[in-house]
Amino acid sequence: MTERLVILDRDGVVNHDSDAYIKSVEEWRPIPGSLEAMARLHHAGWRLAIATNQSGIARGLFGPSTLDAIHQRLREQLADHGARVEMIAFCPHGPDHGCDCRKPLPGLLEQIARRLGADLRGVPVIGDSLRDLEAARAVGAAPWLVRTGKGERTLAACADHPGPDPLAGVPIFPDLSAATDALLASDTRP
Repeated sequence: MTERLVILDRDGVVNHDSDAYIKSVEEWRPIPGSLEAMARLHHAGWRLAIATNQSGIARGLFGPSTLDAIHQRLREQLADHGARVEMIAFCPHGPDHGCDCRKPLPGLLEQIARRLGADLRGVPVIGDSLRDLEAARAVGAAPWLVRTGKGERTLAACADHPGPDPLAGVPIFPDLSAATDALLASDTRP
């Protein structure tokens, strides 16, 4: 049986993304309907976790205390909807640091599995980039793609990808709210 857990990427799935990075609490703006979608999942008995690359720390664009403040804002706004996220796992490293936690590597998802005592086989991992989907596949989770954030760019890049379709079998949704509708509609457990 699939764990009743959903793992979300942050930037581009929960909040608006920026190629210049989300560097402050003021820049963190939820995508319309995303917090409500998370609350619907929470109220239906789903556990919520976030796995997010945050190389802006390694790049010197913001510090860990700023990231903590951004995540506190997320938690507060989610609490306003009567919901909570159980864990936010983040990678503070840059692309050349050689860590195992920067997606598409599976380290962040493995951290979530260990901390929450979860089996990730079949767990939906909802992201907006190919690296989110690759990390999900690496742990046997179910990759889901949203068109928000970098989602449209991901679709375009995959359409031009030579060889096997990297999106084969991946459900694609307009946004987190639509993905949540599908997830709740398919959930037959009490």
